Amino acid sequence: MFNKKKNKVKNEMNQEQEPLKENTIENTPVEENVTPEISVEEKLEQEKAELNDKFIRLFAEFDNYKRRTQKERVELLQTAGKDVIVSLLPVLDDFDRALKATEAEMDSPIREGVVLIHNKLNSILGQKGLKEIESNNADFDTDLHEALSNIPAPSEELKGKVIDTLEKGYMLNDKVIRFSKVVVGS
Repeated sequence: MFNKKKNKVKNEMNQEQEPLKENTIENTPVEENVTPEISVEEKLEQEKAELNDKFIRLFAEFDNYKRRTQKERVELLQTAGKDVIVSLLPVLDDFDRALKATEAEMDSPIREGVVLIHNKLNSILGQKGLKEIESNNADFDTDLHEALSNIPAPSEELKGKVIDTLEKGYMLNDKVIRFSKVVVGS
């Protein structure tokens, strides 16, 4: 009798559990945002895409680095002698003053020597990229000129133009290394 009761209880439990399982599955709400499990192939494809993107970005960054360093190297080579050239500019100014002082003695051997040395120094520095900034009767440009004073213009057409150059300005490979010191008409 005890075994019969035991079996009966087991059968009832089994019958009760089965409908419970069915009911729990049917009664649970289905979540809409549940992502299905990703297969191994899809994971590998995603990882491959991420690595490919990283590679492309790294390659582009390296290419930009190469271009930037090459540009810096070219600029460095163009302005490598800048310090030496800037230190020679007062010598050019002295030659200009010497030529101006000896204008009265046109056939003097001293003047001929000064002219020869001045021309040679100008040509050597010109080969290195030095150019004189033209400023007489030019429009005043703050990128090239430094105005030391303003004076009333002798005529209307000279307003806003350079009237006199006190010190020549120079450019080295299209970069200003010394501004022209000028007097501007107002």
